[in-house]
Amino acid sequence: MMTQIKKSLGIMVIAGIGGMTSLMIYKSTEKKSATTFQTIAPTQKVSLTEGTAIADFTVAAERTIPTVVHVKTSYTAQPTNNFMFNPFNFWGNPGYGMPQQEQQASGSGVIISDDGYIVTNNHVVDNAEKIEVALDDKRTFTAKLIGKDPSTDLALLKINETNLPYTKFSNSDDLKVGQWVLAVGNPFNLNSTATAGIVSAKGRNIHILNDQQFPIESFIQTDAAVNPGNSGGALVNLNGDLVGINAAIASNTGSYTGYSFAIPANIVRKVTKDLLEYGKVQRGFVGITLRDIDQNLAKDKNLKSLQGVYVDGVVNGGAGQSAGIKPGDVVTRVGEVTVNSASELQEQIGRFGPGDKVNLTVDRNGSEKNYQITLRDNSGSESIVRENKTLNLMGAEFGEVSEKEKKQLGISNGVKITNLQSGKLRSAGIRDGFIITAIDNKKINTADDIASVFQNKSGGILIEGIYPNGMKAYYGFGL
Repeated sequence: MMTQIKKSLGIMVIAGIGGMTSLMIYKSTEKKSATTFQTIAPTQKVSLTEGTAIADFTVAAERTIPTVVHVKTSYTAQPTNNFMFNPFNFWGNPGYGMPQQEQQASGSGVIISDDGYIVTNNHVVDNAEKIEVALDDKRTFTAKLIGKDPSTDLALLKINETNLPYTKFSNSDDLKVGQWVLAVGNPFNLNSTATAGIVSAKGRNIHILNDQQFPIESFIQTDAAVNPGNSGGALVNLNGDLVGINAAIASNTGSYTGYSFAIPANIVRKVTKDLLEYGKVQRGFVGITLRDIDQNLAKDKNLKSLQGVYVDGVVNGGAGQSAGIKPGDVVTRVGEVTVNSASELQEQIGRFGPGDKVNLTVDRNGSEKNYQITLRDNSGSESIVRENKTLNLMGAEFGEVSEKEKKQLGISNGVKITNLQSGKLRSAGIRDGFIITAIDNKKINTADDIASVFQNKSGGILIEGIYPNGMKAYYGFGL
C-alpha cells in the first residue's frame, strides 16, 4: 500500500522518504551476523544497435518474481474523536465509547536472504497489528517485524522458512542514468507484476519525509510504472540484482503518471544489516548543514564554480568542526565519489556509522583540502550502540526518553514505546511513541519498572503518559 501526500503544486506523492541536514555512515569492519546480505558485481552494459537498446527482461523477471512477496497487514483504526483527552477512558475504548474498526492494507516486500529476511517500506507495515506474507508460490506466513527505520522508510521482516529464493544486492553507485530497470511488486493487489523502464535520474530529493528527525532522501527516479501496492517491491537491473526498493510516485491522480522513486540498494543494505545486528540503525553524523549551489548562491558567496555542495554551517563540537571543516567550504568529494548535491552527499555518508572514518575533499577559497572525519552519533559518541531493550512485553518494546524530550514535554521521567505490535497495549488504544510516565500512580523510569509492575499485578491496570506532540492520555485494561 502506498500513502498519498499532496504537494502544494497539486502533486501527490505516495509513500516516502525525506532529506536530512546532518549526515550518516556505515560500519565496514563490524562483526558479521549469521545471515548475510550479498553484494555482487556491477551489471554489464546493454549493447546498442542502430541507436536502439537491445534489452531482454526475461532473465531479470525470472530471477526476481519468485523473491517478491505480497505483504498484507491488519490494524485497528481509531475513530476521529480525540480520545486522548478522556480521563475516563480506562478500558481501551477510544472515542468516548465508539467501537474500534479493523482495517487491512497491503504492499510488497523483497526476500533478501534464504532464511526468510524480507525488506519492505516502513509505511507498508507501520502500525500493523498483524503482518502476513504471501510468497509467489502461494504459501503464506505470519511475519515478525525485526525493526524499522522511518527516516529511510524501510522495515525488516522475518518469516520462519529456509531455502528461499532471494534477490542479491547490487552496488547502486554503479547505476547509470538511461540504464534499463525492472520494477516488480503487487500493484492494486495484482500479484507478481513486472514493469520496465529506464533510470531517469539519481539523487532525487522530493521532500516527503520531512516529519522525520533525520530523514535521508536520495531517490533513484525511473519511468517504470509503479502504482499503489508496489511499495516495498524490487527495482532490479537486467541481471535481476537489486538496485532499489520502490517507495514513491509523483502523481496528480494517485496512480502512476510517469515518475516513480526507489531507495538505493546501498542504503537498503546498510539499514537492514544494522536492524538485524544492532536492533537499530547506526547513524554517523558529520555535523554540518548543506546547501545546493546555484547561480544565486555562487554570486552571493563569490564561488568560482557551481560544482560541489556548500557548507552553510557546522555543529559546534561536532565531527566536522573537530576535523577542520568550516562554514563556506564546498564539499566536492566523499572518498572517491564526486558529489554535486546535498542528496548525493547524504547518500554517500548514509552508509557509515559512528566511529567510521570518511575522507571529505573540500574547496576552500579556490584551494583543495582533504579532511578525515571520524563520524559520531547524534549524541556525540563515536561508539556503536545496541538497542536498549527494550523489553518485549505484551507486544511492545521500550526505549529511553532523552533529556531534551523530557524538557520539551515538561516531564521528569518516563519510558517510550519504540515498537508496538499486537497485544494488550495496542488493544487498549496505545500507539507507537507513547511515553509511559506512571502505572497505577507509580512513576516509571525504566523498562524494568514496567516489568516489575506487570509481574506483580492482577486485575485492572491504569497507564498514564504523554505523546510526543504533548497530548496526555490514560489507558486502562484488565490483565
